[in-house]
Amino acid sequence: MKRPIDDAPSTRSGAPARVASRAASAPGRTAAPGVVWLDGRLLPAAEPHLPLTDRGFQLGDGVFETLRARRGVPVEWAEHAARLAESAAALAIRLPYDSDRLAEAIGELLAASGLDQSTDPDPGDAAIRITVSRGTLAGRGLLPPGWERISATVAIQAWPHVPVPDAVLARGVRVVTSSVRRDPDHPLAGVKTTSRADHVYARLEAERAGADDALLLTIDGRLAEATTANVVLIAGGRLVTPTLGAGILAGTTRAWLLRASAVRRLGLVAVEADCWPTDLAAADEAFLCSSVAGIVPLVEVDGRPIGTGRPGERTLALRAAREAWIDTVARRARSRL
Repeated sequence: MKRPIDDAPSTRSGAPARVASRAASAPGRTAAPGVVWLDGRLLPAAEPHLPLTDRGFQLGDGVFETLRARRGVPVEWAEHAARLAESAAALAIRLPYDSDRLAEAIGELLAASGLDQSTDPDPGDAAIRITVSRGTLAGRGLLPPGWERISATVAIQAWPHVPVPDAVLARGVRVVTSSVRRDPDHPLAGVKTTSRADHVYARLEAERAGADDALLLTIDGRLAEATTANVVLIAGGRLVTPTLGAGILAGTTRAWLLRASAVRRLGLVAVEADCWPTDLAAADEAFLCSSVAGIVPLVEVDGRPIGTGRPGERTLALRAAREAWIDTVARRARSRL
């Protein structure tokens, strides 16, 4: 997967594609990508690339994945690649590249962006987004003639990964319950489409309420998920996450928690179950989890504290265990390159 730096493709102008990123990756700063991978080419990120007729721009007709990379290695790549393929299939979008080619593309982009370091203290932490649009079609309408034959557009971006600030981990995050409801029976429930208006609206509700995020419930009132993360409860000796039947995303960090030995070492049994707002209110601890942010303590819902109202010890222990696991698998994978 990893590509030698000297072999990285050049930009249209002929200038080297590699850009300096170490200064931009300093704590507390998020740099815009200097280079993007688009349909097999590395291009300057600041240039215009997509036509107005692109279906992703016109209709949000596409899918995406976000993931971590460390030491030049995309973490949990098999899981993310499978989910991307499943999402594309749900919308009848034909992926023009297989998972091996996409992994190579990520390696090319990380190398060109200076985010493929493998040695401490700068182990090449990156956040990656793969966006797939159905492609470009001049005709109007939802499915104009010729839609089956167009070629999908694939774009990959990479940013220096900025960890959740220590201050946030020390105080935890506060959420409100969104008015947006999740329909578990919707055929696209759990599919990671680029149509994110519902999630944006929910985050706007949180912003207006002075909260960090918003929780979405199902139409019958069960807990579903946050706008960009799964939700997990710790109650007694159980670690509980809503079932996929709540119409939630099958998150990779969520899946890791359901099988991780770190959970068992804390004396917890991981289960999937229907969860209700009353379960969250009665929990000892709670947290949000996602591929990029990791495990983040959840301490308040709608102004009411969860447990002590402070980040729980088991939550923070699981965050540390997850980060250590990421580094371990990245080191092993890197050693095989």
